[in-house]
Amino acid sequence: MGEALEGNLELKEIQRLEGHSDRVWSIAWNPVAGASGVPAMLASCSGDKTVRVWRESGRDWDCVAVLDEQHTRTVRSCAWSPCGKLLATASFDATAAIWEHAGGDFDCVSTLEGHENEVKSISWNASGSLLATCSRDKSVWIWEVLPGNEFECVSVLQGHTQDVKMVQWHPYLDILFSCSYDNTVKVWVEDIDSDDWHCVQTLGESNNGHSSTVWALSFNSAGDEMVTCSDDLTSKIWRSESQKQQVGDGYAPWKHLCTLTGYHDRTIFSVHWSRDGIIASGAADDAIRLFVENKDGQVDGPSSPSYKLLLKKEKAHDMDVNSVQWSSKETRLLASASDDGAIKIWKLESIS
Repeated sequence: MGEALEGNLELKEIQRLEGHSDRVWSIAWNPVAGASGVPAMLASCSGDKTVRVWRESGRDWDCVAVLDEQHTRTVRSCAWSPCGKLLATASFDATAAIWEHAGGDFDCVSTLEGHENEVKSISWNASGSLLATCSRDKSVWIWEVLPGNEFECVSVLQGHTQDVKMVQWHPYLDILFSCSYDNTVKVWVEDIDSDDWHCVQTLGESNNGHSSTVWALSFNSAGDEMVTCSDDLTSKIWRSESQKQQVGDGYAPWKHLCTLTGYHDRTIFSVHWSRDGIIASGAADDAIRLFVENKDGQVDGPSSPSYKLLLKKEKAHDMDVNSVQWSSKETRLLASASDDGAIKIWKLESIS
């Protein structure tokens, strides 16, 4: 991959999607669309209380659905189930909603209630059997997906001392991660004996963590490295011997590897790691940056990686970039969403 990324590259804007009447908070690629002749599909959610679903149509993208009759306040987060049939949305109205894609329509089949106030993020585990939500009420909830589109809360996790910004499941293990306004990332696992979930690790300033709000995190494709981003203007790379956990050796803690600093001068809101190893970041400086592992002249071997800036796209949007998401199917395709109300589709291309 390193060789393919040498030389001049550009992040080329190939489509601008407009329709939201307020800031766009979050975007999500449908995990099963975009390959084998199925057109790519993207969901977006906004301060205008709606969710829009976009589908690739030849060289253009069309808005094929507007989900506008469920939430009464900002929709902050959206996530497709692994099978691509269900779309989960989280709102400042203190609820989450589950939408089923049947035929050309999206029907709200379930509403998840219980959080005291704004729900900030929603995430499915790898098998689609569990769903996590988090809120300004400082709690993280885990929901079990039951037959007939029923969802049962199986655990309420109280550990953060502030607003929880994001929940994210590990890409193949049932381990949940949450990032918070309290400057920490917490790692949650299920205790098989008691059937309850508990925090097994807190990544904070005392162990090389962030010194301000942690906004987002993302995993590499192998699931053994994680990137976090923060209001402290840094992104941090962490590593875990997570393959040990698959063979039942217990929990493998995450350790700080390196810090990317000096690149952003405003809050970093979003990071996403592509399948082929490129980290994208979006920030309040209206720019998108791409980073790759620096393999040049590495004398210490793989134990001490560093990362380098691959590309900076100035003025990617007219306002804050709230979300960057690589396509799960097409490796060089990136989507971004902004306070300017637009969603953009980008292609990473070599300049000949």
